[in-house]
Amino acid sequence: MSKVLVVVTSHDTLGDTGKKTGFWLEELAAPYYVMKDAGVEVTLASPKGGQPPLDPASEGEDFQTDATRRFDKDTAAQQDLATTAVLSEMRVEDYDAVFYPGGHGPLWDLTNDADSIRLIEQFHAAGKLVSSVCHAPAVLLNAHKPDGTPFVEGVHVTGFTNGEEEGVGLTNVVPFLVEDALQQKGGIYEKKDDFASYAIQDGLIITGQNPMSSEAVAELLLKSLEA
Repeated sequence: MSKVLVVVTSHDTLGDTGKKTGFWLEELAAPYYVMKDAGVEVTLASPKGGQPPLDPASEGEDFQTDATRRFDKDTAAQQDLATTAVLSEMRVEDYDAVFYPGGHGPLWDLTNDADSIRLIEQFHAAGKLVSSVCHAPAVLLNAHKPDGTPFVEGVHVTGFTNGEEEGVGLTNVVPFLVEDALQQKGGIYEKKDDFASYAIQDGLIITGQNPMSSEAVAELLLKSLEA
């Protein structure tokens, strides 16, 4: 049985707007069930451990899917979420891959989290998959390859587009734009139309553009784990 570590944000404040943020429900729920239904053992972790903050906007009716509705009613899933492990205690040797759901939260904590950066570098060095979706490709920005070059340099990646950020009205709230930041680190950034599903894999790195890409990222991850 494959084992995947899923790392969610602990950050709940949307800049200085006074609004709440966190992880985006679909980006956790869709991959959670793609993996669980395939028999993958899923462990949830976060920087602070315990209950991570859910972006309240992701509970809006427009953003509900079969996976989000299932997750909301799934007592085992809710228990997993309420009791996330502490990220600093996670060990690469215990897992076959790592996955980061997005939401705006990771821009503030996981992007700069020393434990997360260390894990990403160790997963990659061990020949294990590193996957993320939407805003979560930002977690790759401050990781480095063994030769000291940026982790995403020369790697085909995607993530939430500048146009998508503009579309949700948060361009001037976020600490940086994912599309721009990935390119600044040397990533070969690719995208489809705003809010269209798009996931790409380049070696051990899998990234998805937006919430609609969550399932596609998980399916690429699953395919690689089964290969």
